[in-house]
This record gives sequence, C-alpha cells and structure tokens, in this order.
Amino acid sequence: MIGTKRTSSLSLHSSRHTHTLCRKSRRGVPVARTPLAAGNDDDTRDADSEQIVKGVHLFPGLFKRFHQKNDVFCRTAWDETVQSEKANSFFRSYANPVWRNKGSGFRQEDFALRNAAWHITDFFAELYEADADRREGFLDPLTSVLRPPAVTQFKFSNPRDAAMNMKRTASVFGADSCGITDFDERFMYKKRFSRNKMEEKDNSSEFEGLHKAIVITTTMDHGLLSTTPSALSGAATGMGYGTDTFILLSMAQYIRNLGYEAVPSMNDAALAIPYALKAGLGEYGRNGLLITPHAGPRVRIGKIFTNLPMENDPVADFGVHEFCQICDRCAQACPAQAISFDQPSTDVLNISNIEGVSKWSVDGEACFSFWTKIQTECSVCIRVCPYNRTGTFWDKLWLRLAGSRFRRVALWIDDITARGRRERPADWWAAVEEHKKNPGHRQRTRNLDP
Repeated sequence: MIGTKRTSSLSLHSSRHTHTLCRKSRRGVPVARTPLAAGNDDDTRDADSEQIVKGVHLFPGLFKRFHQKNDVFCRTAWDETVQSEKANSFFRSYANPVWRNKGSGFRQEDFALRNAAWHITDFFAELYEADADRREGFLDPLTSVLRPPAVTQFKFSNPRDAAMNMKRTASVFGADSCGITDFDERFMYKKRFSRNKMEEKDNSSEFEGLHKAIVITTTMDHGLLSTTPSALSGAATGMGYGTDTFILLSMAQYIRNLGYEAVPSMNDAALAIPYALKAGLGEYGRNGLLITPHAGPRVRIGKIFTNLPMENDPVADFGVHEFCQICDRCAQACPAQAISFDQPSTDVLNISNIEGVSKWSVDGEACFSFWTKIQTECSVCIRVCPYNRTGTFWDKLWLRLAGSRFRRVALWIDDITARGRRERPADWWAAVEEHKKNPGHRQRTRNLDP
C-alpha cells in the first residue's frame, strides 16, 4: 500500500527555496540559502523576524504555509524522487509484515508487537478512508466519531479557570503535559492531501470560528524506545499514537458536551511542533523535535482546536537552545546523516522543509530512506538525546544543571554515564520473561510493575 501512514518531525520541515546562494550540507549536497541567513543564529535575529521560541525565527516576507502533500510520507504517493519498492514495502509491513529474521529486534515477535501497538490508531485512520476519503489522525481531523456539541453552553467563571479545567481533564485522560495557545493560521496546512484522489483538498471549513488550541503530549515507553533502531521500538511509537487518539477523542467530546466546538487533530491539518512550542510545552532541539522538560523528545503531540475561551500559556525556556548549541549527540548518531551540525538557519534541503523560518532543519528524505531500509521507524535521535530521561531525582538535578551556565558539565556527565546507549531487543524480551517469574522485580530501564 502506497501512502502516508506515519508522520513525525519530518512533516515539520517543509518547502523549497528559490534563492541561488548555496552551501554544502553534511552529506555534501548543495542546499539553498536565503540572503538573510549566514549560518549563525545571531545573524537572523536583527532582521525583520518573529521569534517563536529561542532558535526559531519566522520571516513574514519569506514564510509560506505548508502544503500537506509535500510531507515526505505523502510524497511517496506522487513524487518519483522518494517513491521506491522499499517505501511501498514499509507501508505494507504494518498490515502484512515480512519476517526477514535479520536478528534481534526484527523478528516476528518484534513486528507483531509493533503492529499490535499501532492497531487502535490504524482502526480510526482506516474507518472512513474508503467511503468518505478521510484518513483520520494522519490526513484528516478525528471528527467523524464525535457527537455534536450540547445545546446549552457551560460558562466558566473566567478564561483562566477554563484553562485549568482543560489541563485537569487532560491529566485524567492520560496526558503528560497540556498547554494552551491561540489558533495560528500560519501553522495550519494550506491544503490537505487526498491519497485516494491524489489531489489537494480544503483545510479551512472545519476550523472556522475556532480561536484556541489545546496541545497535549504523551510520553513514549522508555524501555521499548531504548532498543531503536528495531521493529520493537516501533511499538513505543504506536502506543504513543494510540494513547493520543484516546485522549484527543475523549477531551474533544468533553468540550463538546460543555457546548463548545472541538476538533481533535494528531498529524493531520496542522504542524504539531510549532503549536506545542507556542503552548509552552517545550523548546526546539537540534534534532528538529520538541524537547520537553519531563521526557525530552520522547513524546507524541496532539491538538484540539476549539472556541472555548481560555488563558494562554507562556513559551518555555529552560536552556535547551543553549545546550543544543554545544551538543551534537543526535547529529553524530543519526544513521541517515540527516541532522545538521551547523547553527540554525533558513536553509532548506528539499520540498519537505519549511520556507522562511530560521531553525535547525532535518533532511526528511534521508531520514525516511533509512526507515524504508530497516522497514520500521527510527528513533535514534530520541534515544541518544541527553534530555531523554525518566524523571528521577537525579534526572531533575541534571535538568537544572543543563539549564545553567554549567551545561558543559551536564553534557560531560551524560557522556561518562553512557545513558543513551542502545538496549538489545533480546534483553528487553528477557526482562519481560523475568517479570513473569518475579512480578515484584523492577528493571532499571522500565517500570514493568502492574
């Protein structure tokens, strides 16, 4: 099946530049550069730009809204430059995997667990795909299964109380963090993409009159993700999306039951990371991902667009941008060499990069090519990130150190502890078997207790 099953940070880097100034990327390929960016973050701040968060500056005169069809996953349906039999096999593997027995992490039990973890999200994605041309959660908002809003509208005492109510509700349903920001048309897709009809379609009618966005994160399993690259680690991604699906649908229905409009959205309709940044859920990292204070980049993001008046959250600032400037762990470890060693700039590598934004950009084509090679998701940049932690006392202490002028000491500590090393998938399965024999036994890398 050719199509757009998955989206990740790749979908956040869009559009090709037409400027003629070029330099060479890490992979030796010429890439376009705007005259405003000279490879130094400081060079972009004194120009006519808007700072979204530290390290992310938007230039209104150059910025262009992203078309969903240019997402690297969507491009596999129409763009010959990324189409391949390996790409087709990658998408098919989530329904009919081929067991190649490549070794630990790529056996039948690994693919079986990965596909089972994706089952709930895939069920909703495929529910109306054939009859209504809606791939909900990936190409279209998750609205078809929701009941309409109540006739009577509940009135909160003030926008702050409404925001606190939504955060409490998000926590009850399982979200690990929740923030509020304004609806921002710039980060909505200019057009959505129909894979069935191979054409663009409207992305505005469902959001008319909605002026607020509730943004949530859910944390992916640390132990599973520690086995990446492997099919086994894909189960962490699938469970993250499954949890997102439940939370977003439940919260949206709750808001509708209060008498307000609510449109839940995962990777469809809008760029997730800009909304999460604006909602104060984290900072932007060198690996092109949202870096949260509680789990680093090891999160999935969901959004609910609504007309419920709420108080916005301030943007986050806990030292990530400064830390990423001295850390290149993700760029060093990336098997596809898709992550930049340079300073943030307006460079674009292909049509899956955003135009008119100065930031660290990832080569989505190179990244996805590696995914097709191993026939599953890759999360190496998440595993090795020093912010990928589990919230222990020492992790919180390290976070304070990383956000201070002693950040180089924090980086040194992360180096000597080898915290981001890969766990053998066979060891993960062995830990599961050990837990069956001794349910009270607690493993170092995960919580297996019921």
